Amino acid sequence: MKGFIEFIREQGVMGLAVGFILGGAVSKVVASLVSDIINPVLGVLLGAVGNLDEAYLPIGGAKLMWGSFVNTTIDFLVIALVVYFGVKILKLDKLDKKK
Repeated sequence: MKGFIEFIREQGVMGLAVGFILGGAVSKVVASLVSDIINPVLGVLLGAVGNLDEAYLPIGGAKLMWGSFVNTTIDFLVIALVVYFGVKILKLDKLDKKK
């Protein structure tokens, strides 16, 4: 068992696992923050009626859903920041063994 634990510490698996778990745990909260608070404010500022997620640019018969792309990008950035600061504040980056 000791060899397995050393392998995990040396390969940085703990940092990866912690990041994955924190990212999954906060994704619903961040999705709600983005869709319920940030998107309506950005929608008003950018002139999109209602929700930013519904904003599009008509090109011929197609719709270029730029609002949906912005929504997904904001969602990713907020999750990345929460995971980064969560790991730094909890000092979980110190769990991995230095090579």
